[in-house]
Amino acid sequence: MTQTDSFLKGKHILAVDDEWDVIETIQEILDEATVDVAQDYETASEKILQTRYDLAILDIMGVNGIQLLEECVKRDIPAVMLTANSLNPDSLMQSIKKGAISYLSKEHLSELDTLLNELLGEKNQGKPIWKLLFEKLGNHFNKRFGKDWKEDNKDFWNDFEKNWEVSRGIQERLLHDKDIIDKGI
Repeated sequence: MTQTDSFLKGKHILAVDDEWDVIETIQEILDEATVDVAQDYETASEKILQTRYDLAILDIMGVNGIQLLEECVKRDIPAVMLTANSLNPDSLMQSIKKGAISYLSKEHLSELDTLLNELLGEKNQGKPIWKLLFEKLGNHFNKRFGKDWKEDNKDFWNDFEKNWEVSRGIQERLLHDKDIIDKGI
């Protein structure tokens, strides 16, 4: 990808993580964008309300990332979940259901600019970004979660993989599904 193909160039991005070294790394890697930062929920929430970001990169643990995701979705700010400690099938599913456009492991932090450029390129073309993510990182999820990690929620994953999106109807059904509610998802 050449500099002219960059979807990050000139973008205004919010990076939220409670670890300063992660914030600094994101700022360095995404140097062609303007990156605002927050290290706690309150600061991030205020920034989301005050500024129209092109993208938010949210940690899950330590900053109430799922709540921030909901706030981003309400403000139509695309959000990418970037996590280490909460890298598990339930967090991935919850991120999808709540409207994240991607879910990345901090293990892939060094590739963040490349991954985001590819994901945003797909999004700009109207292509399903989750499909690209699973094509690129599906093996990582399989290694991390185990070969049969989708089995516990087979219906969700089958529906999801039909078009790589969670439709409003599916979201609404899932909000009222007692099995899912009982799991705290």
